Amino acid sequence: MKRYSEEKMKHLEFLQNIITRMNTNSFQIKTWSVTINAALLAVYASSGNITYLLIPILPTIIFWFLDTFYLQQERKFKGVYNEVAGLTGTEKRIFIRNFEMPIQKYTKKPYRFLDVFFSKTILLFYCSMVIILLPSWLFLSNQGKNLWQKGKCFIASIMEMM
Repeated sequence: MKRYSEEKMKHLEFLQNIITRMNTNSFQIKTWSVTINAALLAVYASSGNITYLLIPILPTIIFWFLDTFYLQQERKFKGVYNEVAGLTGTEKRIFIRNFEMPIQKYTKKPYRFLDVFFSKTILLFYCSMVIILLPSWLFLSNQGKNLWQKGKCFIASIMEMM
């Protein structure tokens, strides 16, 4: 087990607090996204106006970008934490002084915005919302209503035959 100086321990503690804060922000963004979508779907259910199925897509995309930003920051601070703790390999080491937090040095593969934007966890969460809302709107729009009406007429004609 490594022994760290008091300064290094304090530096690691600061980094851990920042990482926790970024993680909390990301969780709160997901909570707000689900809450806003549920509220707008409840408005749709009470009004029947299909526009309320499209409106949540915009906040979902905005929250997707915001959540990606916080997750990107979290990953960068984890990179700094790993450097300070000495957990990275020697070929990838970045020199970090005590209490320095050089997140701008983390620009490669796992830290890039697009890598985070299309990461499995983010993509699964936000795409599932858009995938539920967009086809629902398409089905319930005029084409969906026409299909519904045709289906009702078909069922009514079958019922008349009986």
